[in-house]
Amino acid sequence: MRSLALLLSLAAALAQSPKYGVGRTPTAGEIRQWDVSVRPDGKGLPAGSGSAIEGKEIYTNRCLKCHGAAGQGRDSVPLVGGRGTLNTAKPLKTVESYWPYATTLFDYVNRAMPFDKPGTLTASQVYSVAAYVLFLGHIVPENTVLDARTLPRVQMPNRDGFVPDPRPDVKR
Repeated sequence: MRSLALLLSLAAALAQSPKYGVGRTPTAGEIRQWDVSVRPDGKGLPAGSGSAIEGKEIYTNRCLKCHGAAGQGRDSVPLVGGRGTLNTAKPLKTVESYWPYATTLFDYVNRAMPFDKPGTLTASQVYSVAAYVLFLGHIVPENTVLDARTLPRVQMPNRDGFVPDPRPDVKR
């Protein structure tokens, strides 16, 4: 993780050279915020927790504009639907139909959402939004509480839909 922080610092320093006169070097706090790596098994997930019940309000205020009231998509891609379409001429790749690990949802929301202010949600808010999206996709019940222990246990519909990497130098 330190290598990521160093790389981000170096990239920021080069990108923000005086030649262009824009931007600034990120603070140590900003780098710490971005220096998160969540694995499929849950390693790297932070403390916090949330349920779909809590996530509905956050989703309504921060996600609905782009993703629609039921996650069907609006200005942005849909989050739910598409089960059974991956082997068709028009597959719909959503969190529900395509993503193999629920931890990926946490990681993505934590890093990139909301689109206009990425990285501004607390860990508990991210767990709550993830729970709400998984609830919309009929993957978890509304009262399921997600945290670093329970999120990796969520069985995604396409968990077994990917082919393992057969190269001998790749750990499984």
